[in-house]
Amino acid sequence: MMPGMNPAQMQGMMKKMGISQTQLNVRRVIFEMDDANLVIEDPSVLKVKMQGQETYQVSGEAIEESTESFSEEDVKMVASQTGKNEEEVKGALEESDGDIADAIMNLKD
Repeated sequence: MMPGMNPAQMQGMMKKMGISQTQLNVRRVIFEMDDANLVIEDPSVLKVKMQGQETYQVSGEAIEESTESFSEEDVKMVASQTGKNEEEVKGALEESDGDIADAIMNLKD
């Protein structure tokens, strides 16, 4: 912020330059990456419009969550088809990158 300028003056100046800012009421932000998700709970999110472009400024404390390529429903279905326990089924699903049919075939062999 510029010294001696109050926030209202700053907003007015930005508006004259074609820049608008909007505070968004966001509960959670998730960045989905190849090997994990970055999750920010109760973030502060600011939407900035400038020269026809929209950008988002996100701030808050991030936690990393690992991702699995299968759901609990997948685990239950493979277990019911093969009679194997949850640990064996999860291992087979991880090995097959979440491919249910492949996991079932590998567990039946």
